Amino acid sequence: MNRLLSVKWKEFYSRNKKSGGYLLRKKVCYILYRIIRAILLFGLCFLILQPLMNKISLSFMKERDLYDPTIIVVPRNFTTENYKLVNQLIGFWRAFGNSIGISLLVSVIQVAFCTLVGYGFARFQFPLKRFWFACVVLVIVVPPQTIMSSLYLNFRFFDIFGLITLVTGSTINLQKSIVPYLLLCMTCMGLKSGLYIFLIRQYFRGIPKELEEAAYVDGCGNFNTFIKIMLPDAKPILISCFLFAFVWQWTDAFYSKMFIGNIALISNKLTSISGLLNDYLTSINGTATKASVAYGQMMISTGMIMAIIPLLLLYIIAQKGFVENLSQTGLKM
Repeated sequence: MNRLLSVKWKEFYSRNKKSGGYLLRKKVCYILYRIIRAILLFGLCFLILQPLMNKISLSFMKERDLYDPTIIVVPRNFTTENYKLVNQLIGFWRAFGNSIGISLLVSVIQVAFCTLVGYGFARFQFPLKRFWFACVVLVIVVPPQTIMSSLYLNFRFFDIFGLITLVTGSTINLQKSIVPYLLLCMTCMGLKSGLYIFLIRQYFRGIPKELEEAAYVDGCGNFNTFIKIMLPDAKPILISCFLFAFVWQWTDAFYSKMFIGNIALISNKLTSISGLLNDYLTSINGTATKASVAYGQMMISTGMIMAIIPLLLLYIIAQKGFVENLSQTGLKM
């Protein structure tokens, strides 16, 4: 072994001498590059994982561990009571079922209508096409908080060109229902809809037009070409957009509170854990009791871990296809 290394070193020394030291400089630069890359990747992973690991650690601590300065990461009094308490406070399984149903429904409808619009922008010519696509980009840029009051008033006093008032004599209140959510998704104004339209448009633009022309020659109309030719080829971007839509809908509290605040969802319940904890302690002690800030944060951390576990499982199951879909989408864009 030593003899083999000696022979390789002599060969490398001879080649380096002939190259005027270039081979050694190149080798040193390559090694330094790999070291710096490893350090940067480690730092990036640490920045991403460290807050998550802290929350996981907090979720398994007892309250007295919070005030022990000798405990940093590993809890001394390991317990799962925090998960049981959070489950009791927010009604986790009921909120979990509601979140699953609404997230799936909203994601499917949103991706379906965004696919139609994205395909239209990619393949058809119509008046003011650039203007309407600029509006799509504007939907991406403008945060939904800026139109919050308009959205609320529109669905609180819902009317269609005055026809509903003309027939019934008053507007319709669509608040506290899932109908506003569905209407926003169907009109491509839902959460991140502009981004999905943009991604799907870019993907369809990368598909050769010869496929459509061949379908037209075989007798397919626009609709059959879209269904039989374009949609099967667009599975990568559709799956990616669906996963994005599901995750963002799962964690959304803005639209959920505005429209369906009366339905128990995980995203809504997480923001009310502190108040629910105070009510729970008050019912136990018999007098008004307010949880300490540290204890309240520990319960919130536990609730957040419970909320992201389904998303982690979803990513673990779909990660291979998800990464491949994004890579294919990037190549076609």
